[in-house]
Amino acid sequence: MGLRFFAVPVRDSNACEQELNGFLAGHKVVSIERHLIDQGVNSFWAICIDYLSHAPGETAVNPNLSRSRVDYKTILPPEEFTVFSRLREWRKEMAQTEAVPVYALFTNEQLAQMVQRRCRSRSDLSQIEGIGENKIDKYAERLLPLLQTLEARTDASSGEPV
Repeated sequence: MGLRFFAVPVRDSNACEQELNGFLAGHKVVSIERHLIDQGVNSFWAICIDYLSHAPGETAVNPNLSRSRVDYKTILPPEEFTVFSRLREWRKEMAQTEAVPVYALFTNEQLAQMVQRRCRSRSDLSQIEGIGENKIDKYAERLLPLLQTLEARTDASSGEPV
């Protein structure tokens, strides 16, 4: 693993933001720590990125980025896609509030699985790969009401919940 440090000024941050975003796009990030260093007009974000180093001869670019994107509008039924879209909007707002990339909260795949599995409880969320207790503790109270707008799936023959 490697560490990379960035200092992003609060004012006139465009060049630093581009450098940071370029780095994030080309590396598999393990964790990000950020702290606001308050120095009045010279305040800045101190950011430490823990990332997976690539083996010699490999490129640093994340091979997953070259894959085609999944179009969830074609995969999810309209009712599910509506909730999926709401979850993405919520995730975007939370990421902006926390000053982290959206994928640091939940991936699109995790959001889609929440919708497809009709998650109703913390236990349901914990069954999705990559969602641990910390995320559940932090976000479940806000996520579950959004997910509960979906009708529970029922077995067509018995009318029982699936």
